[in-house]
Amino acid sequence: MEAGYPIVKSPVSCAATGQPMVLVPMQRRDFIALLVSAAAVSPLLWPLAGRAQQGDRVRRIGVLLGTTQTGPEPVPAFVQELRRLGWTEGRDVRIEYRAIAGDINRFRTYATELVGSVPDVILVQSNPGLAALQQETRTIPIVFVQVADPVGSGFIESLARPGGNTTGFTNFESSMGSKWLELLKEVSPRTARVLVLLHPETAANMTFWRAAEAVAPSLGVELKMTGVHDAAEIEQAVTTFSREQHGGLIAMPHTVTVVNHQLIIELAKRHRLPVLFAFRYSAVAGGLVSYGVDADDLYRRAAAYVDRILKGAKPADLPVQAPVKFELTVNLKTAKALGLTIPESFLLRADEVIE
Repeated sequence: MEAGYPIVKSPVSCAATGQPMVLVPMQRRDFIALLVSAAAVSPLLWPLAGRAQQGDRVRRIGVLLGTTQTGPEPVPAFVQELRRLGWTEGRDVRIEYRAIAGDINRFRTYATELVGSVPDVILVQSNPGLAALQQETRTIPIVFVQVADPVGSGFIESLARPGGNTTGFTNFESSMGSKWLELLKEVSPRTARVLVLLHPETAANMTFWRAAEAVAPSLGVELKMTGVHDAAEIEQAVTTFSREQHGGLIAMPHTVTVVNHQLIIELAKRHRLPVLFAFRYSAVAGGLVSYGVDADDLYRRAAAYVDRILKGAKPADLPVQAPVKFELTVNLKTAKALGLTIPESFLLRADEVIE
């Protein structure tokens, strides 16, 4: 026997031979053969062990978007922040997306599907999306983004202590209604009549309307409200309004105006109407001006809340937060087509000027 190698016990005596158990020295070649054999078998077992450990760590996130965004990662800022916080899709987290892609009626269907899959947490964007989810579950944690007036809309009890299973990040303060009207008047001073496209059943939209209505006289603007629910109502309202001169448009933030923003831009161009939107992408697409929250910042902050919930925090204990970053965007190409000269002071304040 070579020193340093183990002694292996032979089988215990059997009834056939009656021989007692003996100790058999293991030769070096036998020991090496045993190691080779073990090495050949163990890799077959390693993946099974690895998958078992990974399965224990996988968390599931549902995402419901009130937009037309599609693709494997329709909210890249959210996914990027999750990665920074240590969550990697396919390894320890799985994300399931639903985007209504222009059909508001899909909210209820997708809310039912996501809740039925029993995720650990759901991220939702927009007021109607959150309303649909809360009809489906009061237990699965929900983190919302771009939701206006969540208290007035009945989604939460208070900003500081939301209660229930829902928390998140608001979109706009009520005073934004007056701010939008002031900005439209600043970039288009000749505008004397403004048509406000809004969703009348959404409490936040009506709050914005009242704020705009309060400052309209001081700006010398006649304000008109029209409730819209689909593309046909938008087209009819804008076409009728455009028959008189010196008009302008404000598209209040709501899923119906978001999914139809390209139609609103085309109608404004056709009837030579300056139009203000709440989101940057509409100004980039051809709207005259936009002013609103930095959506990427909200999604990054929402990822931090999702991270905390996955680690055991309760939504009821996470205060609802207001936006901290805003974007002012103006499209000079559209301004030129309308015959407008944007004041230099306005351009200096803008976060983005599209040439």
